[in-house]
Amino acid sequence: RYPTVELRAETFNGSTHVPIPSDSTFLKALLFELRLVDDHVFVEHRDTCTRINHSSVYSVSTAAGELWPVLAFHKSGLIYACVPLVEGTLEPRPPLLTVYGLSQGLALLLGIMDYISPSRKNEAEMNTKIGQLQNRLIQACPLGTPLNTNIRSLNSSFEDIQEMPVDKDQPAWRSSTYKGKPQVNVCITEKVKCMQYDQRDVVDTWQVYGAVNCKCDIEGSAPNVTLSLNLPTNAPPLQDIVVHHCVTSVDPAMLMSTSIEPLHDSVYNGPYKFPFIPPSDSFNLCYYTSQVPVPPILGCYQLVEDGSQIKITVNLKLHESIKNSFEYCEAHIPFFNRGPIAQLEHKVSHGQLDLSREKSLLVWVIGQKFPKSLEVSLTGTVSFGTAGKEHSTDYVCTGNTAYVKLYFRIPDFTLTGCYVDQHSVQIFVPGKPKITASRELISSDYYIWNSKAPAPMVYKPLLD
Repeated sequence: RYPTVELRAETFNGSTHVPIPSDSTFLKALLFELRLVDDHVFVEHRDTCTRINHSSVYSVSTAAGELWPVLAFHKSGLIYACVPLVEGTLEPRPPLLTVYGLSQGLALLLGIMDYISPSRKNEAEMNTKIGQLQNRLIQACPLGTPLNTNIRSLNSSFEDIQEMPVDKDQPAWRSSTYKGKPQVNVCITEKVKCMQYDQRDVVDTWQVYGAVNCKCDIEGSAPNVTLSLNLPTNAPPLQDIVVHHCVTSVDPAMLMSTSIEPLHDSVYNGPYKFPFIPPSDSFNLCYYTSQVPVPPILGCYQLVEDGSQIKITVNLKLHESIKNSFEYCEAHIPFFNRGPIAQLEHKVSHGQLDLSREKSLLVWVIGQKFPKSLEVSLTGTVSFGTAGKEHSTDYVCTGNTAYVKLYFRIPDFTLTGCYVDQHSVQIFVPGKPKITASRELISSDYYIWNSKAPAPMVYKPLLD
């Protein structure tokens, strides 16, 4: 809590100011808004289909009114949340892209997550880190203004803090000065989410999210670097771009391009140029989305009951525009609310099918390449034993509602076609720098639902 920030918020909004409630009250309201409590109860202002949240920014109900904006996300059993300052009146609510505090708050929360998440499986280590977090936040965010979001690079106690560098040009986020040959490593990671149904009245959905990670080992207190992202001709533009606070300038039109609006000729389509003074450690230069025309793998899954057995059919097709070279590609077929798999007969056109140790999951290892036809298929008959308490249950996948989940990684490829031209990276320091650029496409929540049964839907079109 930063009283200086709360005072500024009250100054901006006067009598309409909504103060942050007590910790316990705020937590209870936030859990409710995130549907982590009372998710079985329909609450109109939270659950109505006219209020679909496209971001991690929420409005939390308090006794004094609606507290907005609350930036929050749920990751690996922990909730990361903050309340950014809006430097202006909240009535009417300003567009999210104009609220500078949101990108600052997101960078700070991601820094905290990066600091804590490696210790998630060690409770004692995580408790120690959380105990040190207060000291690190005082350094990272003095008086409520984030200066260094790389929480890991900060000191855990005040006794270890060295005198700040006297170089007035060195920004706060450059905590150390590198000595050696200049080198820059850039990696573009795109993650694709997908929901496929193979049903006439249900729309398949897919989304791609990109992150550009940089590690710049460059001498100097405030070296200037310029990096450009490139797209192939006629590729869909990058949208919803969020940049790291070390970026010194950017075209405002780039930040205003949003996926909420339909694509048209006036949409900003480059150049995507980012001048910045890099932090000392690895960081994400920017995040983006894009409205790609097709998902990388099209699929159809059918599961039907035949007496005491279940018949399954899975067909997958790699789109011809996708690089046919995987580090791994697997299709996981779970069976919930049933007993262990007692008998399995199957036929695969490509790869191999494995049964998990718990006997409730089939793993179809497709391998590193699809065949020349770019199509693979699996058919099988499954029968089950008596269910016990140790077997998988799921409140969504009841009856024949079921899914196949794909896991894959394609190195040296992005779905948008986005890439970094090594020759376009400009570094204003002596010596010839070594530039390394890589990219990858990774699946994330890539589901293919049983077309012979009901399935959870993102949205369903209205039919005449």
